[in-house]
Amino acid sequence: MERKQPPPAPVARRKGAAASRKKWLVVPAAGEPREAELGKHRTMEMTGLPTRDLRVLDPDLSSPSTILVRERAVVVNLEHVKAIVTATQALVLDSSNPLLGLFLKDLHARVASPDVSSTGSATDRSNETDQGEGNGPTVALCRAGSAKILPFELKVLEVCLEHTCKCLESETLALEKEAYPALDELTSKVSRLNLEHVRHIKNRLVALSGRVQKVRDELEHLLDDDMDMSEMYLTRKLAFQGFTETLSRVDSNKDAPTDHDEKEEEDSDDEIETGHESSAYVKPDIEELEMLVEAYFVQIDGTLNKLYNVCSISLYSQLGLTQHLHDRLL
Repeated sequence: MERKQPPPAPVARRKGAAASRKKWLVVPAAGEPREAELGKHRTMEMTGLPTRDLRVLDPDLSSPSTILVRERAVVVNLEHVKAIVTATQALVLDSSNPLLGLFLKDLHARVASPDVSSTGSATDRSNETDQGEGNGPTVALCRAGSAKILPFELKVLEVCLEHTCKCLESETLALEKEAYPALDELTSKVSRLNLEHVRHIKNRLVALSGRVQKVRDELEHLLDDDMDMSEMYLTRKLAFQGFTETLSRVDSNKDAPTDHDEKEEEDSDDEIETGHESSAYVKPDIEELEMLVEAYFVQIDGTLNKLYNVCSISLYSQLGLTQHLHDRLL
């Protein structure tokens, strides 16, 4: 009697390799956005980032809001906006998130537009924010009446900051509208239900204040660090790198003169020396980036002040309620 052969064992799948691949929306500086599944090593090759920087964008780790400036890329982790920005493209993580719908629409429109980001001034926008007008900061990037075009990486950064500040401000206004009626209700009628409602709102206020404070701290740190802002001009650094490589290639392939007189040799040496001096790296002007970041810093600082005001009123109301209950017991 023939014995049946056991069925072959199923081939084990490489779960680790599949799990390390993430879906990104690749937004190039020129061209249409496309979705791509990229592994960790491929992402590191494209951006020049180490593994520890990629962990900042991992949604499972719940890292706080952070902006990291590196040699070839800027890592943006602001609330649900998680992106890697280079001089030629932006990689947006978790593009299927419904919260990113408006962000992706604005990003595509801003990148496709060759114009500057806005036409107003940062000071005017801060006044509009205090008055409750306008939808987002407008930054003046004009000099001597002529508008300056933002490089690709700063356009993407501006959309990230604008979307984050809008979302946090919207959450603050919604919580503010809910907090004041709840406090009035608790003051007029003391009950366990009203007290629990106020406590729940207070916990949300504290959590939201922490998130807004973190974004504010990141922008303040960026404003205080001129070198970081200088390093964020990725397009200029890339152009300078290409120029120096071309110059060194020309110098290495240049033949030594043989039939020239001494005067021509001196002139040639002077030209080469002048070329080397002109190729020295000059720190880029950071005024446009400084104005951009400062405008959103003013907006997020105003949002934080609103939260502090609501928290203060909530605290005073609770103290007054405690005193009222104490007087009744006496």
